Amino acid sequence: MKTTEQQIATSVLVIGTGGAGLRAAIELAEQGVEVLALGKRPRSDAHTSLAAGGINAALATMDPEDSWQQHAADTLQESYLLANPTTVRIVTEGAARGIADLERYGMPFAREADGRISQRFFGAHSYRRTAFAGDYTGLEIQRTLINRAVQLGVPILDTVYVTRILVRDNTVFGAYGFDLTTGRRYVIHADAVILAAGGHTRIWRRTSSRRDENTGDSFRLAVMAGGKIRDPELVQFHPSGLIEPENAAGTLVSEAARGEGGQLRNALGERFMTRYDAERMELSTRDRIALAAYTEIKEGRGTPNGGVWLDVSHLPRETIMRRLPRVYQTLLELQMLDITKQPIEIAPTAHYSMGGVWVRPEDHGTGVDGLYAVGEAASGLHGANRLGGNSLIELLVFGRIVAEEAAKYSVGRQSQERSAEAVAEARAEVDALLASDGEENVRALQRALRDTMTNRAGVVRDVAGLLAGISELVEIEERMTKMGVHPDIAGFQDLAHAFDLKSSALAARATLDAALERRETRGCHNRSDFPDLDESLQVNLVWSGPGSVEHESIPPIPDEFRKLMRDDISTEGKLVE
Repeated sequence: MKTTEQQIATSVLVIGTGGAGLRAAIELAEQGVEVLALGKRPRSDAHTSLAAGGINAALATMDPEDSWQQHAADTLQESYLLANPTTVRIVTEGAARGIADLERYGMPFAREADGRISQRFFGAHSYRRTAFAGDYTGLEIQRTLINRAVQLGVPILDTVYVTRILVRDNTVFGAYGFDLTTGRRYVIHADAVILAAGGHTRIWRRTSSRRDENTGDSFRLAVMAGGKIRDPELVQFHPSGLIEPENAAGTLVSEAARGEGGQLRNALGERFMTRYDAERMELSTRDRIALAAYTEIKEGRGTPNGGVWLDVSHLPRETIMRRLPRVYQTLLELQMLDITKQPIEIAPTAHYSMGGVWVRPEDHGTGVDGLYAVGEAASGLHGANRLGGNSLIELLVFGRIVAEEAAKYSVGRQSQERSAEAVAEARAEVDALLASDGEENVRALQRALRDTMTNRAGVVRDVAGLLAGISELVEIEERMTKMGVHPDIAGFQDLAHAFDLKSSALAARATLDAALERRETRGCHNRSDFPDLDESLQVNLVWSGPGSVEHESIPPIPDEFRKLMRDDISTEGKLVE
């Protein structure tokens, strides 16, 4: 039976309709460049809409002494010297323009009585520089970007799953995919492709991502196209994910709850952060708080469900309702819990991929001509610990820059060589999965993989666990050859889950390999067998296939940033094992 394929041509294809993808699409449309954006989930429900706390820019509306240089220094400091200074400069210097773009599109920021944009403290920032809209900032950003894209007439396809980026001679010429509802295939021809399909945090069992997002799609698409992955082991575990109910495990309680004065206590009622960061307490960095909570739980001072308490009940009710409305609503809905009166039970949860596709810092090109990566799909800004609020500003700054670069690249093309062989390969991959009728269940394999990553490569890692993780993964990959894929009356979700699983397996292998290679404790990466920071490992780790990890040196930090940084890049108070 011949497969029917819809052929589409566009100048630039954007894969992913979260904040990064939409911002890029908007820029292309504003420049008059033909663009098509597509995503595997509805645009209004993209992962960006979950971001709660805020977006960073040194606007100095609250603290006049703040500057973009100080924002850069704080970002480099908290990256444990693994962030790329060029990337950091571009984002922090371009942040004010990113906020101005959002204002131009109609974003409803919280404001002071005199009209200034309000800014709140977030963990590890020197000043108040986090702009917000209640505690649903990401949702408002996503709505604002969707509205602007609609105004500009940007074509967006909501239910298309991309299985391959099409490449000939290290040059992109489009992508292959299928419709999640009808199964219809797409061959999309494009001069340039922008990959904005998120990170890989769903490969852990407890995560702030929803069930079928952030499954490592960007990683697999980039590697299959000839790209590489940088620092996949550097995954941020957010300190405050809900434990119950089971179907919502990992749902985040925004960092804003700590920013507004929330307190962390163990089962004995102690404010345990005194043991780990007595100076900053609950406003310490995410990696320290996550590790502190993990340690309290592991040493037997956790709650019966294996968590700790986050308490905002001492704050005025009016503060909670005005500044933490989403946290209040979420806990009422999920647990019938009134946070104005009762504490919240939380535990660390996989939250953000600080590594990602290898990109050049200036233009986010991947080394494959015409292929760019942006947002959580990309790497370079966060190093070993991301500052809360930095991911949203990164989407806006690099969304614009990548669009400019892709536009330039498209306009400059003399001709485009395509490859029937590459299309045939992509087609055959989908055909083979649809024809497979093995006994292995895709969902069961996903669960096995998530169990492996949770048990072997969670908050604290060691050589024995990581090696066991690799051998378990090899077994899972063997079982994957016997998958049964069964599209049904509800659509082709089962086929999508099979591709999610392929992506997750690749992302898991990259993570385990790099975690094994990083024989030190730095930021979010805790090795109980190597509890100290190793200066020789102040490098990025670049993965290009199973067992293949190279060390990449990081440019020196410019003096203008260095002089604004503290001197205490240390692991003290970090690993209590």
